Amino acid sequence: MLDTPLTGVSVYHAGVGRTGLTPALAKRFRSGRVSLDFAHTAGEPELAEPELIDGAPALQRWLSHVLDGADVRVDADDVAAALRLRTALWQLVHARTQDRDLPRRAVDTVNRFAVAAPPAPRLTLDGHVASGGVSAAEALSALARDAIDLLGGPLGHRIRVCAGPGCQLLFVDASRPGTRRWCSMERCGNLAKVRTHRTGRAGE
Repeated sequence: MLDTPLTGVSVYHAGVGRTGLTPALAKRFRSGRVSLDFAHTAGEPELAEPELIDGAPALQRWLSHVLDGADVRVDADDVAAALRLRTALWQLVHARTQDRDLPRRAVDTVNRFAVAAPPAPRLTLDGHVASGGVSAAEALSALARDAIDLLGGPLGHRIRVCAGPGCQLLFVDASRPGTRRWCSMERCGNLAKVRTHRTGRAGE
């Protein structure tokens, strides 16, 4: 479970609902941060990756997934707002990976979304934490705050693009030496090892 430090509540559970996801969808939750995962929802046309947020129901499902099953209220205006935030996040994280200055308009957009109050947790009578109804503005605020914490913190310069052929997923390199190359060692890392091994065998 990864907590979003600026919200005070847990908004991203690395394993929540993972068993219900297709392999193509599950791989978009490998980044290590919910704001990067949200950036990935745009898909990759050149890789035949579909757009995930194609309407209010899709946005509601995605936000509910990362908010641990919370009942998120979403309408068409919220979808338009979410896509504006996603575009800004995409611009910011790619500026970081390319060592460029952060674009002012994208910074302003993320800061505006972060102004809203984030989702508030509830304590149940049996001593558990539960999520009540959450507005889209609260959910998007949590995403914006996660991005601010990531980009403005020590891991801001550890955002990488996976070196796996045909992958291109963003991830946070939290390894001690800072030399991680793959979004997932189990997937892209192992595939690279297999290719290297086969290339070596072919050259023998």
